[in-house]
Amino acid sequence: MNICMAHRGWSGKAPENTLAAIRLALSHPGIQAIEMDVQLTKDGVPVLFHDFYLDRTTNGTGRLVDQDYDKLLRLDAGSWFDSSFVNEKIPTLESVFQLVGDRRMMNVELKRGSAGQPGLEKRVVQLIHQYGLESSVFVTSFHHQLIKNVRSFSDDIRTGLIVEGRPLLIHEQLKEAGASILSMSYAYLTKDFVSDMIDSGVSMVAWTVDRPSEIERVMVLHPELQIATNHPDRMITLLGKN
Repeated sequence: MNICMAHRGWSGKAPENTLAAIRLALSHPGIQAIEMDVQLTKDGVPVLFHDFYLDRTTNGTGRLVDQDYDKLLRLDAGSWFDSSFVNEKIPTLESVFQLVGDRRMMNVELKRGSAGQPGLEKRVVQLIHQYGLESSVFVTSFHHQLIKNVRSFSDDIRTGLIVEGRPLLIHEQLKEAGASILSMSYAYLTKDFVSDMIDSGVSMVAWTVDRPSEIERVMVLHPELQIATNHPDRMITLLGKN
């Protein structure tokens, strides 16, 4: 049966990449995995945050990479979504690992700001090892070099490439990066392609599927396809009907 992955936590019901969204995802047994975006603060703390600029999802401005974590802690990362989430904070990756543990699979997407973030991969690997989450966490990124770096730091953490479109020589790209997971925009997936990848030993994630009709279309491509959605309740309802 398809794995339901809460994209940036349960971001349809709580502000994305916050502990509130993670807790909501943990509260439903039908959600088996949680996706989150991670980047480094100026002082080297891995935090959950998608955008490179603070403006959209906080009351701060400017680039996240230019701020130390103690300054980010002063920001409100919840009111933009709904007033009931006032003063929700930007969480550290460590706090999320402490909260989730091995209760769910976690897809940690490595982001990279325009200034570059040396040390992101190594710090994430250290945290995974520190909390013994090698079997519960896999690391993905659009930036193939980051994934190659993760592999150089650890042989026991699963890694994946994120792609937009359906590039040529994808098997070769996965092999070069040492990755065993492929995360693709759902619009480019076909039944034959998904079957070929999974039959060859590659795990697949489809992102980000929100409309019920599209969730249903993607679900039938392959029973082992993992589906990232901002609205996991919609997918869970469809799974219950099948």
